[in-house]
This record gives sequence, structure tokens and C-alpha cells, in this order.
Amino acid sequence: MTRFKHVAVLMGGWSSEREVSLRSGKACADALERKGYKVTRIDVKRDIATVLDTLKPDAALVMLHGRPGEDGTIQGVLETLGIPYSHSGVLASSLAMQKDLAKTVMATAGVPVPEGLTLTRAEVAKGHVMAPPYVIKPVADGSSVGVFIVTEAHAHPPQELFREDWPHGDQLLVEKYVAGKELTCAVINGEPTGVIEIVPLIKFYDYEAKYSPGASKHILPAPILPFVYQEVRRLTLAAHVALGCRGVSRADFRYDDRIEGIGGLSCLEVNTQPGMTETSLVPELAAHAGVTFDELVQWMVEDASLGR
Repeated sequence: MTRFKHVAVLMGGWSSEREVSLRSGKACADALERKGYKVTRIDVKRDIATVLDTLKPDAALVMLHGRPGEDGTIQGVLETLGIPYSHSGVLASSLAMQKDLAKTVMATAGVPVPEGLTLTRAEVAKGHVMAPPYVIKPVADGSSVGVFIVTEAHAHPPQELFREDWPHGDQLLVEKYVAGKELTCAVINGEPTGVIEIVPLIKFYDYEAKYSPGASKHILPAPILPFVYQEVRRLTLAAHVALGCRGVSRADFRYDDRIEGIGGLSCLEVNTQPGMTETSLVPELAAHAGVTFDELVQWMVEDASLGR
């Protein structure tokens, strides 16, 4: 038996991650239809509150990436309208999206994070603010959009930072570059999943590598020592809990395996709206645990609630 009959799948929006959101939304809507739900697919525009108030679905599956779907905005709309929804609530969504604040909370909870500074774009563009190698990323964008790796070979920061049409906000996070393996782990229904190692087959695990088939290789389970593997799982759940996440989340790590023990682990961020496309990590992690894509999507819908 299902609690909900009519589900609105929210996708698209106007963030830099619009295209992958549409792909995630379509895949999930297709899955729900296969499970027998009445599904309304909504490409979110700025009249979304009016659209939802008219439609009155039983629940909303939020498949929006970036703003306004991952920063607490759409969650606030759904709370106001009284429509149960998936994933994290207003506060956790807003906090996780603000990478610098999220790092502070995670560090307080004992989750290791890279050394970093939050600065204006003008400050970062003027000259090296820390010794290379370091990473520049927008404070509040996802999917590695607008991310630069600055190495010792670069005489100055990226010239793109001077662009008048820079689309990623004025606040940037500059972090010490952590060498080594790219690892990811999810939390589904309060339990950490397995751990994947991501091996990019192009420059680094950026937007293109994440969402282009064949641009990266996923190794599951990750080929790391068992105690490190379990520590990644433990830290993933600790970060999820510290930020107040609900439903599904995914934590991304770097692991410098030249450092003995678990000292080489750093959590880069927690994603409260992980991708659900054909190349996405959470469906792969669920499948490894014996949960099909359709079962995962149905669980996300049936987990929907208010006051998350």
C-alpha cells in the first residue's frame, strides 16, 4: 500500500544545473509511473507556488539541483502549502548548500574538512591567496560548476574570475587541494551505503565528468583498506546527521592514501539533492545494496513529509 497517489515531480528550474535536473526528474517520473502513481511533471518556474496550490498533489518529489531547489527555497514553499516532500528540509538544505557554513558544522561534529578561506571574487582574482595547489569553488553551487584547480604551474588565479558576466555569485571558497582518490558515499533511510571510487577519464571530476556517459569510471566497492572504507561510511552518516539531513544525501570525499591511517580523508561537501540520472552515483550505490532504481524512487516518495 502507498500513502500517496498523486505525485508532483519538480525538475528543471533556472540554476546552472537545470539540464541534469530535467534528466533526474524524467527518470524518476518514469519510475513512479511504472509503480502505478499518478505523476505530474513540473518544470519549475517562478510561479511554482501558484502551480502547486492549483494542482494540490499528495506529495512532491524534489528533483531540483542548485537554487532554488537545493537551498531551502522550494522546501519553504512546500511547507507553506502543506505538501509533503522528499529529501532534506528548509534548514538542512540551506545549510548544506552554503559550503563554508556546512564545513564549520561538519568540522565541529568531527568530520575532517579541507583548510579553506571564504573570500570575495575580487580578492581571489587579485593573486594567490594561499600557496598552490588550491581549489576555487562557488560558495553555493553544486555539481562542480565554476570550480578551478590552481597548481604551481599557474602564475595567477584563473582569468575567468574577472568576467563581467560571472554567474556563480560573489562569494568564493578557496581550499587547500587534497591529492588522492575521489570517494563518495550516500545515506539512504538513515543508513550509510557502500563507497565508490570515482576515476575521471578527463581533467577532473567536473560537471562534464559527472553527467557524460563514459567520462568517468566508478569502482564499487572502492579499493581502499577496510578500516578506511568503514570510516568513510561513518563520516558520511556523521555529516548527514550534523547538517540535519533527511531522506537521501551523498557525501563526497578526497582521500590522500599516502598518509597513514585515516588522516588523509577530507569531506568536500554533502549533497542534499543527489543526481538521479543514468550516470548518477546514488542509484548505483542503491543497486549495490540490492535496491532497484524504481524501488529507490518509490521509497523517496513514501518517505515524504512536512517539518523535515
